[in-house]
Amino acid sequence: MTTTTNRFLDFRQSFQLFPRLNALVQELPCCLLFAFLLVTCPGIAGAKDDADSLTSKPFGKTTKDKPVTLYTLTNKNGMSVSIMDYGATVVDLLVPDRSGKLGDVALGFDSVEPYFTQTAYLGATIGRYGNRIANGTFKLGDQAYQLPKNNGPNSLHGGLNGFDKQMWKVERKETSPPSITFSRVSPDGEEGYPGTLNVNVTFTLTEKDQLRISYQATTDKPTIINLTNHTYFNLAGAGNGTILDQVVTLHANAFTPVDSTLIPTGKIQLVAGTPWDFRTAKPIGKDLKAVGGDPIGYDHNYVLEQGVPTAAEVYDPASGRLMKVVTDQPGIQFYTGNFLDGTLTGKGGKVYPQYGGFCLETQHFPDSPNHANFPSVVLKPGETYKTTTVYSFSAK
Repeated sequence: MTTTTNRFLDFRQSFQLFPRLNALVQELPCCLLFAFLLVTCPGIAGAKDDADSLTSKPFGKTTKDKPVTLYTLTNKNGMSVSIMDYGATVVDLLVPDRSGKLGDVALGFDSVEPYFTQTAYLGATIGRYGNRIANGTFKLGDQAYQLPKNNGPNSLHGGLNGFDKQMWKVERKETSPPSITFSRVSPDGEEGYPGTLNVNVTFTLTEKDQLRISYQATTDKPTIINLTNHTYFNLAGAGNGTILDQVVTLHANAFTPVDSTLIPTGKIQLVAGTPWDFRTAKPIGKDLKAVGGDPIGYDHNYVLEQGVPTAAEVYDPASGRLMKVVTDQPGIQFYTGNFLDGTLTGKGGKVYPQYGGFCLETQHFPDSPNHANFPSVVLKPGETYKTTTVYSFSAK
């Protein structure tokens, strides 16, 4: 008992150099003092903040002076994802490497302003129709619809002012597990699409280090829909070189070849014996030049194997990070950042070079409304569009 008392007296005397804290020590009973220190300085007892959380902070303003908010979901393992309500856009994605060090693997910017002018769709929720529609035209029954042409002769990712350029409403927030739902009403005729579309997208971060993205939509008129997310991943860390040495597996026996404007020809071609074959894991850069294109690189829809929930796996040998993609969609667009050209300066002042990130956009096939042999993308009144994609992270 004497030894314990002496130790505590020595502890109190060590605070003599700090008058304010010393006064507090003199006034508080021993038990209250320790409680105070544990609450205000948890590191003293080696405490760790391992609870799920959902926080928010201002992220700038739109061109119409509306405030933009960045929401951060963090799980008990320390993994986190930050999404802003402009474009329901993934801005940051922090995941551990093989040594447990967190790194941001999603390309993005430090504030909302650069998102207004960039055309790479970094991290955005894409709609109403992800990917391209030839000549910006399609038919529903006998009715033809004309969409804006914002990608050469074609319409891309919903048009000039797609879902990526819209403010989304926060519909629901939860903390266990951390989850946030964004919603918006896309009015009849927006960007040329028929029907009023009520849509929501939910981002959930699980205790298994999974980012789950779930979409749901209804319409009051027949319309077409193809929602996806356009996050660029670099498992070595955003802005840390190219992704050419990262190793990809795609569980797809076929892909949809494209013309010079990246519109599917309508053919479904087996990948066997072609540079598009990723059924066995290989580095992204291994056959990239053989793919061709202008610019050179992968920007193709893969026809996923039915009954195989895992669509893709990507491994970064340098960091040990492994990402798996599970989806209920029939296709996945594998894009290797061909159009990135070093003109975008992202988070922390890092430049995003060509091949600085890859996208794995789960989807129905590009230009599906104009190809009867592709899975249907028509949504009718009384039906509910639902789809979920899960990005799982680990390290080895």
